[in-house]
Amino acid sequence: MPDLLFANMPWAHLGIAFALCLAISALGFRRVDWFISLGYGFSIAAQAVLFALLYRATLDFWLMAQLLLLAAYGLRLSGFLIMREASPSFTRELEASKARSAGINSGAKLAIWLSVSALYVTMASPALFSLSSASIGASVPSLAIGVVIMVLGLALETAADAQKARLKAANPSRFVSTGLFAIVRSPNYFGEMLFWFGAFASGIAAYHSVLNWLVALTGLVCIELIMLGSARRLELKQAERYGTDAAYQNYVRRVPVLIPLLPIHSLKALKIYLG
Repeated sequence: MPDLLFANMPWAHLGIAFALCLAISALGFRRVDWFISLGYGFSIAAQAVLFALLYRATLDFWLMAQLLLLAAYGLRLSGFLIMREASPSFTRELEASKARSAGINSGAKLAIWLSVSALYVTMASPALFSLSSASIGASVPSLAIGVVIMVLGLALETAADAQKARLKAANPSRFVSTGLFAIVRSPNYFGEMLFWFGAFASGIAAYHSVLNWLVALTGLVCIELIMLGSARRLELKQAERYGTDAAYQNYVRRVPVLIPLLPIHSLKALKIYLG
């Protein structure tokens, strides 16, 4: 039973990863939203670099691809967030975020810091478990499939963010409904969900214990719920801003809210406490 519960758990490396995420996510003490924005992106990228250094003798093509994708995801996200904050179309939301941050006390900040740092470790854990398994000579056949899904998710999210940024720069007051947004209303969030599903899937063959599964599933379930919550929050915000626009009403009726081809057009009724 102990082997079933704890096999292939690289405790020391999980601890180092957690300490690294704590150090990076401490940005949030300067501005609370940075716990879950810049702290998020940079923590994921930094863990990829850390794992590459810890397991440099183990790396092969697919393991390296997995880590490069995590690093690319984190750096792209952080870079996008930094550029977005400089965009005139984001000024109102930025000021609202700063106002919300001002009302959060030290105890709440500490709780957010610890919880998000732990979350970032669980999200990156499939890569660590894959590396740990490969380091003892075990094969990880799930890597290739997971990496392909990660590539698709990252490409979709990147393209959606680029389209939205370009169109918003041209017309800040208009909702985006062309390109990928003509297929699904939140293609960037769907891309992120796909990316993290791929990350989880890539490590499936390396989950040799109940705890492996529990840690990896915690990361996957939490980020998927966060994306659902984010899509719901965006829907509410857009309804408030464009709800009286007949073109927007028609767009909402025609285009799925989060998952392409799945005819779910609203998440307003969902009770989601993440994201």
